[in-house]
Amino acid sequence: MKQWFILDRSDWLLLLGQYPVIPFVNYFILGEPYLADVTLFLFVTTSTSVTYLLFVWVMDSWRKYILYRFPALQQSTQRIGASLSVYIILTWLLCGINFGFYELADSPGYQFSMAKFGGVGLLGTVFNVLSASIFEALYFHSQWRQTLVREYELKQLNIQQQLDVLKQQVNPHFLFNSLNSLITLIGEDPDQAEVFAEELSSVYRYVLRTNRNEGISSSGPDLTQHLTDLDSELRFIQSYYHLLKMRHGYGLDLVVSVDEQFGPYRLPPLTLQLLVENAVKHNITLPDQPLRIQIRTTERGMLQILNNIQRKYVRVSSNGVGLSNILAKYAMLGQPAPIIEEVNSAFIVTLPLIKAT
Repeated sequence: MKQWFILDRSDWLLLLGQYPVIPFVNYFILGEPYLADVTLFLFVTTSTSVTYLLFVWVMDSWRKYILYRFPALQQSTQRIGASLSVYIILTWLLCGINFGFYELADSPGYQFSMAKFGGVGLLGTVFNVLSASIFEALYFHSQWRQTLVREYELKQLNIQQQLDVLKQQVNPHFLFNSLNSLITLIGEDPDQAEVFAEELSSVYRYVLRTNRNEGISSSGPDLTQHLTDLDSELRFIQSYYHLLKMRHGYGLDLVVSVDEQFGPYRLPPLTLQLLVENAVKHNITLPDQPLRIQIRTTERGMLQILNNIQRKYVRVSSNGVGLSNILAKYAMLGQPAPIIEEVNSAFIVTLPLIKAT
């Protein structure tokens, strides 16, 4: 409640902006003696200024109470009506008090005039209508901006939550496949299984670090936290490829030909892992029929992941997480959609790289 009675910066600006009306009205009522007689000038100016300040303070406090009472944007009629009803009453009361000061001043040639009294009251009413309209416009604009900000924050938070859901879809899927590979190696080659376990630890450390770095900052949702640089992603995919190579041997080959200038560019983390995993999952990997995967950049700053198509004879069950996850992430980050196509017996996924800011 206390804040209702405190004049803020905008209140003082409006108060000082309207104040010149007071000496103008004094001169209009009293004429030349108002400026010629120092005693008269000081008495009338001081008394009318004090009452003006007092009444402005009361009207401003009432306005703030009305904003508290009718805060909704659609309650403009209630706010304006309640404000003006009190403003008009106080304006005519202020006129009556000030004309009383004119009587007390006993200025030479002064005589009460109902026409002047009505004119001053009407002038004050016009100013109050303008003030109420200005305050309502400012309040409406402020509330409208706050509404837009809240809608934007809620939208960002919703995107953040959806990205978190997608992230949780990736990690268990990745760990499940890796553990299956480790279980297979334990039976086939225990020494290789030990090396595999060490590499898996290194790979999953990257996954955990990526997850930990993503989230909501103290200043609100930051979707750029859901990106990593291409250099880091390539280092990770080399470790991941090492795990796959231990399992598939000569049946799998990975070639990376990425222009160094695109190293700082960004993309959603684990994107390459999903695409490489998707290629291995759906294609034959045999020494005499190797699966060749290539990661390369184009002159236009796009990243391409392509592999030769040699689909497995047995239909592979899929939950559709891989490609749909990548498409969803790019969409929620407001980036152009990746291009997925089959060209000359090659499966190609073209990803937009996001320039670091």
